[in-house]
Formats: sequence, C-alpha cells, structure tokens
Amino acid sequence: MPLHVGIIMDGNGRWAKKRGLPRTAGHSQGAKVFKKTVEWCRELGIKYATFYAFSTENWKRPKEEVDAIMSLLNKYLDDIRKMSQKNTRIIFLGDKSAFSDDVAARLTEIEEVSAANDGLYVLVALNYGGRDEILTAAKKIAQEYKSGKISIDEIDETAFEDYLYTKGIPPVDLIIRPSGEQRTSNFLVWQAAYAELVFMDVLWPDFSKKDLTAACEEFMSRNRRFGGV
Repeated sequence: MPLHVGIIMDGNGRWAKKRGLPRTAGHSQGAKVFKKTVEWCRELGIKYATFYAFSTENWKRPKEEVDAIMSLLNKYLDDIRKMSQKNTRIIFLGDKSAFSDDVAARLTEIEEVSAANDGLYVLVALNYGGRDEILTAAKKIAQEYKSGKISIDEIDETAFEDYLYTKGIPPVDLIIRPSGEQRTSNFLVWQAAYAELVFMDVLWPDFSKKDLTAACEEFMSRNRRFGGV
C-alpha cells in the first residue's frame, strides 16, 4: 500500500450541473465524500492522506461560489475536528492569513488539539499552491541566510524540506485525481517528484471506496525505480 496518498478533489461543479443543481450542491456532496474517504484510508491502512480542498487559484472563481465554499468550510472544519477523536493528526497546508481571523484561529486550534495523535495523518490543502509553497520556503531560507542563521553549505534538499508546509511528512507516493482531468494543478509540486499518478473518470462526489482501492492496486502493480534501473 502507498504510505502517503494525495487526492485532488475535483468535479464538484460538473457533478451538480449534470443534475441541474447549483455548483454549491456539488461542493456540499463533495464534503461528505471527503469525510468518507478519510475513513476508507484508515481502513486500507494508509498512514498519510493529503486532500486538495482549495487552491490559491480558486479565489478567481465567481464570488458567489467562493463565498459558498467559505461558508461550507465551517462544516468541513466541524467534521475535521471530530476526526481528532480517532487518533487522527490534522495538518493544514497553505497560507492561513488569507482567511478571516475566526477561520484562521479554528485551523490553528484544530492542529493544536490533534498534535499528539499519531494514527492517521490527514493533511488538508487550503489556500494552497505548490509553487507558492516553494517560493515561501525560499524566502524564509533567504531571510535566515541574511541574518546568519544558515549558511549556503547547509542548504540541501533535506534542509529545504524543513521550510515546507509538509515538514516532517514523507513524500507523496500516489496522487489520485478524479473527474477525468489529467494534470496535477500545482498540487504538492516538490513532494510529488516521484509520485505515481492515477487519473479516474469518476467525478469527486461519486468517488467510492472501490475507486480508492482500485487506485491503490494500480499503484502496487507499478515498478517504482526512482531514477534507477
């Protein structure tokens, strides 16, 4: 089984459109599938699961849709906080400063209340972009170099990873993208350098345990050489 699975939750809007529903209905259904998928990961023995919930680019969507997603985020956070009761460690990837003070405080509180848990790790990418993450890390290193806290010789891949949102988390082994799209859309750019990619035609609100299992089985059938022979 993959140790770390990344999932791009895509297709909510198209799912709703096919049913003559507003796009917000798709996001609501997608939130329910997110909650179920966390449990499926636990059942399958996946240790780390990262979910791409809201990207830095998603702010460009219509204001009505963005506002609805932000409203739905409160429900997401209620469900996520309850996960901590099952020995689940929760980590949010992304820039919290873009959210309201209330939401940012809730994100931090959930991380703190689950910090001692070591069962399933659930990482949720909110206001996240892979390029932005790398740029932010580079700026932090530049500041520490300027202040004399780190030397050029100390900067290697291992040191650089300590400045990423995923500090201490192993690289992603498998990225799953439902919806039929075949791109990673700025998701875990650094961490997914050697990830296996599985693209599926199912829309995210229709994603099932069978789909997750099939993706993991596809992963296990591949020969990962990491640049070797």
